[in-house]
Amino acid sequence: MTTIDPERDLTLDRVIRAPRDAVWEAWTTPSLLAQWWVPAPTVARVDRLEVSPGGAFVTSMSDDGAPFVPHTDSVFLVVEPLHRLVFTNAVDSSWHPAKPEPVAMTAEITLDDHADGTDYRVVVRHGDAAARARHEALGFFEGWGAVTTALAELAEGGSRP
Repeated sequence: MTTIDPERDLTLDRVIRAPRDAVWEAWTTPSLLAQWWVPAPTVARVDRLEVSPGGAFVTSMSDDGAPFVPHTDSVFLVVEPLHRLVFTNAVDSSWHPAKPEPVAMTAEITLDDHADGTDYRVVVRHGDAAARARHEALGFFEGWGAVTTALAELAEGGSRP
């Protein structure tokens, strides 16, 4: 397990009452990812999802279904099937250095077995304490918390809230 730097990293932990393969599928299947990747009532569109190291992760979002605006333009750094995904927006999907707004980050998603389903952990790393603080102030816990709830409901066999 990687070390958490409380000065630069934000974390979210949750037990999802579904098997790891259901959570993995919700992360790696475009039609499922689109159902939970942005907080409702905003809708997501998955433009590219190449779940392999160096693969593109590109999404758009819309408040009313049209027009869609860019949301995520990143690349996967690490893909360990059924266990870990790591992606960054510091490099865009065309492999150019990026200056993403509101913050550059590297996100690590870890899935482990839990007696009640899946131990789901998110670690979002930032370049410095100021970027971490900015991301937290912009609603990291609310936003990532809302999408994690939607992910859990989908993986557990329900529907998006």
